[in-house]
Amino acid sequence: MKTTRHATYNLNYHIVWLPKSRRTDSSADIAEQGSAQYRQSVLVNEVASRVKTILHEIADDKGVEILDLTVQPDHVHLFVSSPPKNEPALLANWFKGISSRKYNHRYADHDGEKIGWARGYYAGTAGHVSSETVENYIQEHKGGDS
Repeated sequence: MKTTRHATYNLNYHIVWLPKSRRTDSSADIAEQGSAQYRQSVLVNEVASRVKTILHEIADDKGVEILDLTVQPDHVHLFVSSPPKNEPALLANWFKGISSRKYNHRYADHDGEKIGWARGYYAGTAGHVSSETVENYIQEHKGGDS
């Protein structure tokens, strides 16, 4: 249990989101990419490490505890504990928006690659999400950014 001045709480959220698609103009590339609908695995190696660091910085700045963080090549899975004043939508907006801005400010000029996040996210409370639910969300949303 955790406490604030006015509340005792144990609120934990799973938040999952995807990187924005990168599209190519070549029809051969599009055919080769198939059902992935242009989705690339961009969150790898140094990019994944940088994203993790930035997400931890955001959590520290906002007073949110990261319980688990997994940056996969095609999605981010964040498990956080947060005070009641922070609704899941706010948490998702913080982590997605701030991380994109910080990453692009720090590294886009150096590497030439920007990070952007697809619209939307999955949010679930602790105890009510399975890996199958998260996997279904990722598979359903790989096709586009809407």
